[in-house]
Amino acid sequence: MTGGQFGFFGVDPWWIVIVKVLGIFVMLVLLTLFTIWWERRVVSRMQHRIGPNRVGPFGLLQSLMDGVKLALKEEIVPKGVHLAVYWIAPIISATAAFIAFAVIPFGPVVNLFGQQTPLQLTDFPVSVLYILAIASIGIYGIVLAGWASGSIYPLLGGLRSSAQMISYEIAMGLSFVAVFLYAGSMSTSEIVNAQEPVWFAVILLPSFLIYVTAMVGETNRAPFDLPEAEGELVGGFHTEYSSMKFALFFLAEYINMVTVSALATTLFLGGWRAPWPISLWDAANTGYWPLLWWLLKVQIFIFIFIWLRATLPRLRYDQFMKFGWKILIPASIAWIMIVATARVLRNDVQFTSTQILLVGGITIIVLLLGSWLLQSRADRMSALQEEADAEIQARAFDAMAGGYPVPPMPGQQVNLPTRRASSSVTTQEAIDG
Repeated sequence: MTGGQFGFFGVDPWWIVIVKVLGIFVMLVLLTLFTIWWERRVVSRMQHRIGPNRVGPFGLLQSLMDGVKLALKEEIVPKGVHLAVYWIAPIISATAAFIAFAVIPFGPVVNLFGQQTPLQLTDFPVSVLYILAIASIGIYGIVLAGWASGSIYPLLGGLRSSAQMISYEIAMGLSFVAVFLYAGSMSTSEIVNAQEPVWFAVILLPSFLIYVTAMVGETNRAPFDLPEAEGELVGGFHTEYSSMKFALFFLAEYINMVTVSALATTLFLGGWRAPWPISLWDAANTGYWPLLWWLLKVQIFIFIFIWLRATLPRLRYDQFMKFGWKILIPASIAWIMIVATARVLRNDVQFTSTQILLVGGITIIVLLLGSWLLQSRADRMSALQEEADAEIQARAFDAMAGGYPVPPMPGQQVNLPTRRASSSVTTQEAIDG
């Protein structure tokens, strides 16, 4: 597909469209079942456990049996819920997760039941913005679930999720700007074509790293799973859900993982195009082979999700928000300025964009390292100041200042007046009186 590839969309027979829709639906459900199984196996291997190995070969059918169990479990609806919103919230999350895949390209034009059609449901000039819009709609399911549950813990989880979505979706959207500038399009299929022969993950490395970080926060996955922090929120926004409604939230989370992984593959890893040296094979990017390369790239990102969950502890909420607003967003804005400058210099000066972007990337890395060193120094100075203040407070502490004894704080030393001294003072006062 080149140049006028939009001519391939909107002309398929109705039955080809239905076949594509069913194919995407079945693929996403199967990928969800496989991802759940793979996550349990990988995490158990990292933690020296066995993992699922009983139901089916290597435990492959364990996820399917868990889904059947969730569907057949008794549903418990709390008494104080807003029933209509409580029912529709998981449907919103699951539906938004599915329809975001409408513009993801899986391969080139192929022969499907005698019809020439691209391995993509549809595409249009602003298809990446469509994915961002659908992701923004999906958050309504989480927020409404927290509000409709009638409990404080789901409500806090929903509020956390909305703040998290706003913070990290800004960084995610800014990471796309450099791709748009370099590809000259917002169409997913055109962005894939623009990455031949060099992937954008190489020449736009800062954008790639920012997006990979933001996509973990966008999907509420560890170490950014603050809306589901069981340590302080029980289960987060889905605490009051059970049975099939909980399964829909569960399904939406894993499909969102596949969606952001597919978007990363499309925008930064060449989409369905074969990696080098497989790309040297003439037939690597023809027929249905590109679907295999696309699946392998997506699974690499899924493995990164699993790896992070198994190794990193959950961040504090203030650390999480500070990282998004004070590091990711400023770094994204600075990188966009560098990319825009590179595009101008490429047209006016005899420098290639790759050379300018490499220099800009090094500059960004140096600035980030400098910022980190300055922040570390500021943290050390703040810790020293807190220690000095604690020592001063310990020396100046008066347990009887309020008229009655109070226990000292950690690190404070105080000698309370003894009963004899107190009695003698009282007796002396009585004599003087």
